[in-house]
Amino acid sequence: MQQVAVLDFEDPALWRDERLPSSGARPATRRKAEAPARPLDEGEALIQRLVDGERGAWNRFVALYARVVYAAVHRRLVTAGRLDEVEDVAQDVFLKICREDFKLLRNYDRNRAKLTTWLTVIATTTSIDHLRRRSLATTPIDKVPEAALSVEPRIAETVEIPADLLSARQALIIELLYRREMEVIEIARLLGIEPQTVRSTHHKAMEKLRAHFKEECP
Repeated sequence: MQQVAVLDFEDPALWRDERLPSSGARPATRRKAEAPARPLDEGEALIQRLVDGERGAWNRFVALYARVVYAAVHRRLVTAGRLDEVEDVAQDVFLKICREDFKLLRNYDRNRAKLTTWLTVIATTTSIDHLRRRSLATTPIDKVPEAALSVEPRIAETVEIPADLLSARQALIIELLYRREMEVIEIARLLGIEPQTVRSTHHKAMEKLRAHFKEECP
């Protein structure tokens, strides 16, 4: 079966604004007047203060969203019997967020997702990665499949996907389905959408991928 290429969740392309037409292009139809931008909520304002280097903004941000992150981590770890590791993983989430001078926060796009949804996705994927590492570290050697112990080098097949090929939601759902191995119901609950929306978004993304790679490899 042909492997499906996935995008890195932390790639800024997942949250990038749609590309605007070039300055020389003339729109086919008259553009409607844009609605006034909504004011920043407290969390979004905190992001701006963090990016500007304001002291004290980080403590307020953690206090405001600790419950959101903790709940997402708890939901994933408690089913795996790792309740005692919830606090450590929640700390890892916040460390990831503030890493490289708040790189993730700088790439957050409020037009793509609510901040609470965005944080929940990061907390969930961090929890999944943690469980995978723990599973590999605690699996007895005699339980590991022989194929996994093979010394034959494996070459991972990587496929470059143009950043503007998939929409932000399509790229995120592909990421969660294939790289994070989440179920459709889990993704729907995580993103606050219907399971059928997840399926239809996945279908449209796959159509785009097939068409793109068919053109590249006729």
